[in-house]
Amino acid sequence: MAYWRQYLAISPFYLIFAAFSFFPVFYSLYLAFQRWDGLGSMQFVGLQQFRFLWDDPVFWLSIRNTLVIWVLSTVPTLFGALTLATLLHSVRRFKGFYRIALYVPNVTSIVAVAIFFGAVFSNNFGLVNAILGMVGISPVPWLSNPWLIKVVISLLMTWQWTGYNMIIYLAGLQAIPGSIYEAAKMDGAGPIRTFFQITIPIMRPIILFTVIISTINGLQSFSEPQVLFASNAANANLGGPGQAGLTTLLYFYQSAFLNNDYGYGAAIVWAFFVLIIILVAVNWRLTTRGRKA
Repeated sequence: MAYWRQYLAISPFYLIFAAFSFFPVFYSLYLAFQRWDGLGSMQFVGLQQFRFLWDDPVFWLSIRNTLVIWVLSTVPTLFGALTLATLLHSVRRFKGFYRIALYVPNVTSIVAVAIFFGAVFSNNFGLVNAILGMVGISPVPWLSNPWLIKVVISLLMTWQWTGYNMIIYLAGLQAIPGSIYEAAKMDGAGPIRTFFQITIPIMRPIILFTVIISTINGLQSFSEPQVLFASNAANANLGGPGQAGLTTLLYFYQSAFLNNDYGYGAAIVWAFFVLIIILVAVNWRLTTRGRKA
């Protein structure tokens, strides 16, 4: 107990973490085996919540929506981030300005951004349809077509996270010694060959990190469809027309906090947690394939 003062100094963090993070996680697992409306007594139901989950078509619809939005947003986000980082790495003037400008979307309020995107892609009065009308193209039902709803949500997420990943890639590019590129240039390697045979292999650990983080963030989309398609009298179901934008976390929110079925909501998030772990493991395997070769 010689260091009790030091332990006492750092104890507030661990107490707050235990009370508001550690305990709720395991309490939600306990709730997944109960039927509870938040007020009355709990009723133990065992695996019934998960059995119902397996046969719930809305749950599987939310999984499909989440996966489609994840793919449509993650692939262009990482590709665009790596492209922008490469271009910015070669810039000599105003580099600081470009960094700030590209990173600003990540620190902008997601609610404000979602409201802005909802106005820009509005079916009747949106800026995008106004521009299309100026060139003679009929209005596009961005917020009513099932696939276009996913595209709008994906564009929002891409706009938000590209700058974040770009900064990470840029830091990795700046850590590569210039002598490696000079040696490759002397050997006759062109820019494309240098990029794929030198830059990408050296950046592999950083790319792996961004893939995993993007997988976790992309699968947890909630605020984007929640703000774009808030529940109201005209749209009783969350996720927009046909629930095309209903993600799994949004379905959890609907089940637990709108329908007051906290046990089923807990079952949803734990099943979704297992799915996230599986997808992260698959991405890890695919990204690290051939690394030791």
